[in-house]
Amino acid sequence: MRKALTELLDERVAEGALQADRQQRQVAALLEPVRVWLENEADRRPGLLKGLLAKAPVTPQGMYIWGGVGRGKSMLMDLFVQATDTKRKRRVHFHAFMQEAHHAMHAARQKGIADALAPFATQIIAEVRLLAFDEMQINDITDAMIVGRLFEMLLVGGVVIVTTSNRPPEDLYKNGLNRALFLPFIALIRDRFVVHQLQSPTDYRQHRLEGAQVYFHPAGKAGPAMDALWQSLVAGAAVGPLQLAVNGRQIELPLYANGVARMTFWDLCARPMGPADYLAIAQAVRVLILEGIPQLSSSNYNEAKRFVTLIDTLYEARVRLICSAADTPERLYIEGEGSFEFARTASRLREMQAADWGQNTFANS
Repeated sequence: MRKALTELLDERVAEGALQADRQQRQVAALLEPVRVWLENEADRRPGLLKGLLAKAPVTPQGMYIWGGVGRGKSMLMDLFVQATDTKRKRRVHFHAFMQEAHHAMHAARQKGIADALAPFATQIIAEVRLLAFDEMQINDITDAMIVGRLFEMLLVGGVVIVTTSNRPPEDLYKNGLNRALFLPFIALIRDRFVVHQLQSPTDYRQHRLEGAQVYFHPAGKAGPAMDALWQSLVAGAAVGPLQLAVNGRQIELPLYANGVARMTFWDLCARPMGPADYLAIAQAVRVLILEGIPQLSSSNYNEAKRFVTLIDTLYEARVRLICSAADTPERLYIEGEGSFEFARTASRLREMQAADWGQNTFANS
C-alpha cells in the first residue's frame, strides 16, 4: 500500500534522519492530494497536447511554499517529487529553468518564430505534468517580463506547478524596474496556487553547523570532515550543476543542492571572474563550501585579488562559508604586494567562523 507523505516524513524522523516538525508535516499533508491526483492522472493523457489553445485539463491548484532559509522547503520538495509515482515529472532550480527559457527563446528568434516563448512552453507541456521549482526568486527584469506568460501557458497546458521560495509572492521582484508589469503574475500566483508559509521556528541548515568546525587547515587533511558537512547540509537533496547568467555569460556551480554549493579555490579564483560573478553566486547560495585555498603571495597575485573580492562579497551577503586552506587566515598572505591589505580579509574569515554567523539573515530572508 502506498504510504502518504506524512508517513514517509514520520519514518525519516523515526530513523533519526530528521527532527519532528509540526509545520513540515502540515506542508506534507497539503502536498499529498496533489501527489494522489498526479499518480492517478498524470500518465493517462497520451501524446502531445495539440497547441496551447487546446482545452485545459482540469488540474489541482499548484503550491507556492515560502519561508525562511533552512526551514526544510527543499527537503519537502524532494520528498514530494521522489515519492510521486509518475514519469512525467521534473524538479529544477528556478534560476536554471529560466535560463533554459531564455536560450530557447533566442533559438526560436533565430528561426524567425514570431512567438519565441511558445515552442519552449509546448515542449514542457509535452514532456511534463509535474514541474517542481526550487528557490523561486526574480531579480532580473528579463525573467520578470516573461515568467507570467510562461506560467499561464504551462497552467493552460495542464502542468501542475509546485514551487518553493524564501519570499511571499508580494515580495517577488520587489522594487524592480517596471514592477507594475509584473503585478499580474503575483495575482496569478494568488489565484491559481495554494500559498503556504512554512513557519518552522528552526533553521535546520544553520542548526547543522552549530558547534561545527568550518575552517580547516591544512587543506590536505580536511577532506573527510568537509565531505561529512556537505552530506549533512544537502540532506539527501538531488545534487547537480547550477547555471547562473551574468552579463551575457554563463558561470556554473558544478555541485549544488539545497541552497549549498561546493567548489574549489581554483574554480572561483583562477578564472577571470569579477564582482558581478561573485554577487550572482552570493545571491544564489546560502552556504558555500570552498576547498583548497593555497598560500597566497605575489606569485598568484591575481588569484589573491579575486579571493579578496569573493570574501568581501560573501561577507556582505552574509553567506555561510566553510573552507579548507593551507594555513590560518592570518598566515595565508604574509608577503608580497597586497599582503598588508589582506589583514581585513583575514579578519573577516575569522568573523565568518562564528557559530552564529549569518543567523539573523537566515531567519529573515
